[in-house]
Amino acid sequence: MNPQKPQSELRKALTELRPHFVRAGWFSLVASLLVLMPSWYMLEVYDRVVNSRNHLTLTMLTVLVMLAYVVMEILEWGRAEILRGAGVAFDGRFSDRVFRAIFDANLRRVPGGTVQPMTDFRTIRDFFHSPVVMAIMEAPVSLVFLVLIFMISPVLGWSAVVGAVVQTFVGWLNERSTQPPLTAANRSAIAAQQYADGSLRNAEVIESMGMLRNIHRRWMERQREFLGLQAIASDRAGGFQAASRFIQNVISSLLLGLSCWLLLRNQLNGGAAMMIVSSILGGRVLAPLVQVVSQWQGVVNARDAWRRLDGLLSAVPAPPETMALPAPRGALQVEGVVAAAPGGTVPILRGVQFALPKGEVLAVVGPSASGKTTLARLLVGIWPSAGGKVRLDGVDVHAWDKGELGPHVGYLPQGIELFDGTLAENIARFGQVERAKVEAAARAVGLHEFILALPEGYDTQVGREGARLSGGQRQRVGLARALYGDPVFVVLDEPNSSLDEEGDAALVRAIAELKARGTTFVVMTHRMSVLSVADKMLVMRDGQMAAFGPRDEVLAALQKAQQPVPQAPAQRPAAPAGSTAVVPA
Repeated sequence: MNPQKPQSELRKALTELRPHFVRAGWFSLVASLLVLMPSWYMLEVYDRVVNSRNHLTLTMLTVLVMLAYVVMEILEWGRAEILRGAGVAFDGRFSDRVFRAIFDANLRRVPGGTVQPMTDFRTIRDFFHSPVVMAIMEAPVSLVFLVLIFMISPVLGWSAVVGAVVQTFVGWLNERSTQPPLTAANRSAIAAQQYADGSLRNAEVIESMGMLRNIHRRWMERQREFLGLQAIASDRAGGFQAASRFIQNVISSLLLGLSCWLLLRNQLNGGAAMMIVSSILGGRVLAPLVQVVSQWQGVVNARDAWRRLDGLLSAVPAPPETMALPAPRGALQVEGVVAAAPGGTVPILRGVQFALPKGEVLAVVGPSASGKTTLARLLVGIWPSAGGKVRLDGVDVHAWDKGELGPHVGYLPQGIELFDGTLAENIARFGQVERAKVEAAARAVGLHEFILALPEGYDTQVGREGARLSGGQRQRVGLARALYGDPVFVVLDEPNSSLDEEGDAALVRAIAELKARGTTFVVMTHRMSVLSVADKMLVMRDGQMAAFGPRDEVLAALQKAQQPVPQAPAQRPAAPAGSTAVVPA
């Protein structure tokens, strides 16, 4: 016997929202029954007032029906508010979860690491109080109306049933006909939006090399595909909507005609007034189905959004709650790590293993594509390892809660990403801005005087992605952010690639100052200036360790390895643990 599939997060959330839907359903039931009040008023006026000519009776009936209208509108408003409250509760339950899932999907390079899941999330949330959901809630009342029609005459009842069956068949045809092009149109729209977003991020390259016309042409191809598929779906849906309204009108008139025929044969219960009542009830029986058919595109959009969002949340499960750990001190241990890019199978790092005591500086050098950036990502725990572990004070860095570990870690990636906000906010990592700490970090990288010279100082807006700053200025702000709050462990990936000599010297001074206070550094670099403050040196080549050990010993071993060898050396014994190991180029 197969074990039962566990309920998805979205299903659980829907179960939690059940009380909202139950309350809204009761409101719908009473409000839908009050829809009969106009028919009741008409019958009473004809039966009581016209015959008795009593003004008081007319007044009382009018007051009653007006009160019924007021109650009905209040119930309709209450139902809408309850369903809107369900959407708000869903938002509160999942907004943080979806944001984190998108973020994690982007880190892991799995599908869904875009803004599209946020759009899907809003689509589902808004669907809770859409006309379709309200129409579905009115469906049970349609059964009450159908029973009333049967009480007037079984012939009329079965005629209404036939109409409902035909209307349901039209809805099924609408689904079969419009679902494929609507789904394809949604995919094309997402692809076109993502292509446009990617183009905007590379606007400088596009403009400088005259690529705009070609880029626009490719975007228009995707846009035309989306519009064509949407037009096909809209045309088909429009035809079925017209057919649905036609059937509703035909059934209403048919019931009126049949009622008259039955009245002429003395087979209509309730007399002549039931002709009008049966026609009205017949229209109300089919009204929810007509509403669903007319709003079917919203149903398809919500269903597709549900599937995509459910798939993302399943692929990126919520991290388990972990026990709070003491603050790290900075002792690093890398245990034979093997790593590939998230989602990839080709190893980028193979068997990298070393240890770094608290307060030491490690310089990692090597040619391009040697694995330095991958190692940096492993050291701060944003990429998982396929084998081995990276530990900080004995704890697996990748499994450590980043909200807890992050304030004690500094990281500067190769691609400097600043965020729309002030300089102070970017340096303070968008937490509470402590001016003294912000200024200390800026001074450490030689940025304080530059910031003070700006009209708004530390409150200067950097613009989207730091667009208002030069490359070197962005790199210094990124460095200040990495050093903010005196972290105990700092990883810098090519931190001086955009710095001039003054900035390079400020970086070396900052590393020396924090090193003296016990901060552990790992610096990936191509420049020799950082070596002056390095205690150890790691040479990477083709994803493997070519050399590791004290800086001077590694440099000496590398220089010796580069000297010409007159004859093949004899086989050397293995180097003892902790000594410098060199693999010649």
